[in-house]
Amino acid sequence: MHDNYIGGRWVASAQARANINPSDLADVIGEYAQADAEQAAQAIGAARAAARSWARTTAQRKFDVLDAIGTEILARREELATLLAREEGKTLNDARGEVDRAGGIFKFFAGEAVRVPGQVLPVNRAGIEPEVTREPVGVVGIIAPWNFPLAIPAWKIAPALAYGNAVVFKPADLVPGCAWALAEIISRAGLPEGAFNLVMGRGSVVGQALLQDRRVDAISFTGSVATGRKVAEAAIGRLAKVQMEMGGKNPLVVLDDADLDVAVECAVNGAYFQTGQRCTASSRFIVQRGIYNAFVQGVKRRLEGLKVGHALQAGTDIGPVVDENQLAQNENYLRIGKDEGAVLAYGGERIKADTEGYFMRPALFVDCSNAQRICREEIFGPVAAAIPVGSYEEALEVANDTEFGLSSGICTTSLKHANHFKRESQAGMVMVNCPTAGVDYHAPFGGRKASSYGAREQGQYALEFYTAVKTAYVAA
Repeated sequence: MHDNYIGGRWVASAQARANINPSDLADVIGEYAQADAEQAAQAIGAARAAARSWARTTAQRKFDVLDAIGTEILARREELATLLAREEGKTLNDARGEVDRAGGIFKFFAGEAVRVPGQVLPVNRAGIEPEVTREPVGVVGIIAPWNFPLAIPAWKIAPALAYGNAVVFKPADLVPGCAWALAEIISRAGLPEGAFNLVMGRGSVVGQALLQDRRVDAISFTGSVATGRKVAEAAIGRLAKVQMEMGGKNPLVVLDDADLDVAVECAVNGAYFQTGQRCTASSRFIVQRGIYNAFVQGVKRRLEGLKVGHALQAGTDIGPVVDENQLAQNENYLRIGKDEGAVLAYGGERIKADTEGYFMRPALFVDCSNAQRICREEIFGPVAAAIPVGSYEEALEVANDTEFGLSSGICTTSLKHANHFKRESQAGMVMVNCPTAGVDYHAPFGGRKASSYGAREQGQYALEFYTAVKTAYVAA
C-alpha cells in the first residue's frame, strides 16, 4: 500500500485504488491510498501549522531544498520514466523528457527562491519612503491532471515552495504513482513537517475539501473547463486566490507558401504524439486550399508510418489512451464527426496488441466545417480535423472562432503573415513553424478565454500567483 503523506508522516487510509497500466491491463502498478474528508482536513491543518515556519526560512535553505529535489528527480530518470510510461501511457522516450522537465523545473525555482524581487520607491512625501515586498500567499491547494503526472505537479509545487508557501497536493486519480514517487522525494528534502502534503483520493472528497476549507488561501487547478467552472465558483465564493488552466481547441494554420514537410511534421507531432492527450494539442488543421490536398495526403502517409503500441516497447511512437472512459469518449466523437458529415480519412479504430490495453489508431477527419462539434469541443485524444480555407484572412478568422485560446500555430514562409498571426491570434501562446504542443519551463504558460483564468504558470510569471504584494511606508 502506498500511503498519503500528511504532516511529515506516511498515513494509511481505509480505502485504496489499484493503479492499472493502460498498455497492459494485467499489470497492476500498485495500490494507492484514497483519503477521506478527515484526512484532507488533517493535511490542510498540517500545512497551516507549517506555513509560518517555511515562509520565514532563509532563501538559501529554500534553494537547497528545491535543488535537492531536482537533483534526485534527474538522478532517477530511468526509474521515474518507466513508472510514468506504465502509469499514464506515454512512450518511454516522452516519459524521459517529462522527467527531465520536472527536474529542471525544481532547479529553476531553486534559483528563483534567492531572487524574489522587491522595490524601494522614490520619496514622494518628505521623510516617508515606500517599500514594496512580496510575501507567501500561505497554504496552496494544488489539483493536478493525469496527462503530465510529473511535469504539471512540478510546475505548481516548485514555485509554491520556492516563494515560501505550504502545499497540499491532490493528484488525479488515474496517476497516483508519479505523485507518490514525487512526494517521497520531497519528504526527504528537508522541509518542515507539514510544509508539503500529499492527499490522494477522489476529487469529490479531497478536491472539495481544498475548495471549501478557508485555511486554504489559494487554489491552483489544471483540468477540464466543466470542473474548472466549479473550482472558480467555490474559490471565488470564499474569496480565495485561484489559478486555472483548462481546455484547448488549438488551431494549426497552414498557408499555401508553407514548407509542406515542416507543416506535416508540425501537424502530426502536435496533434497525435502523446496520444493527443495534451491541452496544447493541434486539434484543428486550418489549411489553405492551394496546399490542402498535398497536406492531407502528407499527414495520412505520416500516420501510416507510426507505430501504436505498448508504451515501454522500443519503436512505439504513440502509446495507449489513458483509460476506458477516455477511449469511449474518443469513439463517441468519431461517431459525432461522421454524423455531422465530416469525412474520416484515416484511422479511429481500436488496435489489438500483444497485451490488452487501450490502443487506438490516430484519426484524421477531412473536409470539415468549423461549426461541427469535432471542431468546437475538446476531444483530448488522437483525433484531428482538417478545415479548408481560401485565404490567410479566412484562416485567421476560423482560428479565432473558438471559446478557447490556449495555443495556436502557423506554418508559413511569409514573415508578413507570421508577424500578423503572432499579433492577431487570440491565444496565450503562438507557435510559428513548430508544433502547438511543447513549452519551456522558464517561459510563461497559459491562455485566454475559456482556456485559462488567473495568473500565468511557469517562469518568473509564477511569482504573481504564489506571492502577495505588500507596500510599507517608512518615516525616516
